[in-house]
Amino acid sequence: MLNLMRTGAMLAGDFAALFKSRGLSEAAYNTLRVLRGAGDTGRPCHEIGEHLVARVPDVTRMVDRLEAAGLVTRERSARDRRVVNVRLTPKGLQVVTELDAPVVQLHQRQLGHLTRAELVELNRLLVKARRPESR
Repeated sequence: MLNLMRTGAMLAGDFAALFKSRGLSEAAYNTLRVLRGAGDTGRPCHEIGEHLVARVPDVTRMVDRLEAAGLVTRERSARDRRVVNVRLTPKGLQVVTELDAPVVQLHQRQLGHLTRAELVELNRLLVKARRPESR
């Protein structure tokens, strides 16, 4: 278990440093990534939280910071006024797109020494470890 935790912390630390160099937290980067995947429709805050890699206790506050930085906008849904959709701005899209190559390079640096079969097996085992029924 300690080996898994140590490896996770090491890998995450590299990404934290990359995102920090661009003025982003890991959660902010992942929010931008989730919103890029949502396309022009965007996503409500509660859906953003469901798609993040790591749970963030206050997605709304994080979206506030991204909006203040000009990376996202909010708009009330025309169908349901209770719902506020969050969308990427052109600046937000540019920021997340500019990180694509560095993220791939970091993945390669971290795990490029593993074979395809080893990566598939590692992924399978990590997914299995997250499932309660596998315990």
